[in-house]
Amino acid sequence: MCGIVAAIAQRPVWPILLEGLRRLEYRGYDSAGLAVLNASGQIASSRAVGKVQMLAEQIIATNQQSPDLQGFLGIAHTRWATHGVPAERNAHPHIAGSRVAVVHNGIIENHASLRTELQQAGRLFSSDTDTEVIAHLLDQNLAAGLSPEQAFHKTLDRLQGAFALAILVKDAPNQLFVARQGSPLVIGVGLGELFAASDALALLPVTQRFVYLAEGDRAVLTREGFTVVDVRGQAASRSIVESTQRADSADRGGYKHFMLKEIHEQPRAIADTLEGRLSGGRVLPAAFGVGAEAVLRDVERLQIVACGTSYHAGMVARYWFEDVLGMPANVEVSSEFHYRNPVLEAGTLTVMLSQSGETADTLAALRMVRQRMPSMPILAICNAPESSLVREADLVLMTHAGPEISVASTKAFSTQLVSLALLLLSIGRLQSRLSEEEERRIVAGLEKIPQLAQNALTHDAEILALAERLVDKQHALFLGRGAMYPIALEGALKLKEISYIHAEGYPAGELKHGPLALIDDNMPVITIAPQNDLLDKLKSNMSEVAARGAELFVFADERAGIEPEPRLHVLPVTSHVGRISAPIIFNIPLQLLAYHVAVLKGTDVDQPRNLAKSVTVE
Repeated sequence: MCGIVAAIAQRPVWPILLEGLRRLEYRGYDSAGLAVLNASGQIASSRAVGKVQMLAEQIIATNQQSPDLQGFLGIAHTRWATHGVPAERNAHPHIAGSRVAVVHNGIIENHASLRTELQQAGRLFSSDTDTEVIAHLLDQNLAAGLSPEQAFHKTLDRLQGAFALAILVKDAPNQLFVARQGSPLVIGVGLGELFAASDALALLPVTQRFVYLAEGDRAVLTREGFTVVDVRGQAASRSIVESTQRADSADRGGYKHFMLKEIHEQPRAIADTLEGRLSGGRVLPAAFGVGAEAVLRDVERLQIVACGTSYHAGMVARYWFEDVLGMPANVEVSSEFHYRNPVLEAGTLTVMLSQSGETADTLAALRMVRQRMPSMPILAICNAPESSLVREADLVLMTHAGPEISVASTKAFSTQLVSLALLLLSIGRLQSRLSEEEERRIVAGLEKIPQLAQNALTHDAEILALAERLVDKQHALFLGRGAMYPIALEGALKLKEISYIHAEGYPAGELKHGPLALIDDNMPVITIAPQNDLLDKLKSNMSEVAARGAELFVFADERAGIEPEPRLHVLPVTSHVGRISAPIIFNIPLQLLAYHVAVLKGTDVDQPRNLAKSVTVE
């Protein structure tokens, strides 16, 4: 959600902070700001509503007039509104008493009672945010005579909720205070300088050495090093990790938008996710981590937990596990699962899906399972190797999608599906639910997916022509059957989140149970038609909507035998794809359709309104 960047260096830090904020723009935000401890020993700040570029222009103009923002210690933030409307007064950093500046990600759940207490003590608030109470509470503790470090810890002891924090204190010109509880924060280690950020991506231009704080950690950074105190208040040692990400990971690489770049990166991402995990027509179960074979051999059922696009990947996997292995599989939205008081059964493997590994509800679900049934194994399928989800799970399978910047997830979804197929093969082999011949056939199908994905991308011009017929529509209905129903949901999600067209995905067999009432000549219907045993039933559903005036857009197998008509547009997407590869391949043209519609409508493709890339608070 919000983004934090902080630095204590031997050079002016505002350019570092601004570049870090630019690299965090993908997370979604409505305002931005920074504060530095300048050469005069004063806290100077600048805040702006809108894009980081507006803040940059404001800072450059300020520095031309005076050196107030020249300082070697600073914090910065991009805000996504939770408490208080998007406005400059609500933008971070928040400053109290001219000696404390705070940036914060998360939600302080007891902010109302703290605000009342502070107001009764004479404190005046200038914003509507929960964050400002942190600044005033810290300033109050300093006024009571506590040292900056004592005031920092006493302040955090009062906070309830989720937070990542970076704090400047005027009386501590050589210290930067940071903490994480429920929201991610990473320390970057440079030469004689230290940094902090919500995401290592923000700091890649200045370092590739990172320290990933554990849940509940508090740290004090100086130019010489850092100290960490854990959730129990004990001094803790945290190792430095060398990142494999590159500083140019956040570049568009010649594409107009990150989303288009990431759609076209899918063949390579899928190949990278398969690489080193297949050998001799078989999956290597060791890819899931130490002890994976023993766990997977005893699994009786799956509980898949995820949010958004990852939830749709889990829905596809449920069809696969029940159809191919005859293994029960349940899929649930993380926010429902961890509040629902679910029945946890022995013999269950809990599978957590997340692109970022920092999704608040998915992490809450993991911790609920861990607390209630410590013996239940948890597998994380994730794209972020240093994330909280990866660190807290028992088994891990990394998707090798690479950085995904666009809010609308594309290559993360494809690589999650490939990873779930590898899980299916591993369990099937270890439990003898698959014959050797079946396993080899599925593996051969997986190995073909990168090229099939590349072929699917060649239909861009035809998909653009279809998008031109959709751009003026207010609503759209996506239909699929079987494992294509989750793909219909995913196609609808992509269209609505980046083009703002209301779209719904439905099982085609449910038309008569309500959606058919919506069909008229203004309702486009997008249908996914692979060559399988449900095709004839799908054709009947298509006839039902065509008879009521709907314009049909059919993404079909070349062998489906569906011919175009004046209001029936057919795009032959692929051919000879099986039940594992079909959902992955048919999803790609739906991504391109949503992309082209959004571009034609002129929306912000990579950063759609009201949305954030990583939902790190509830």
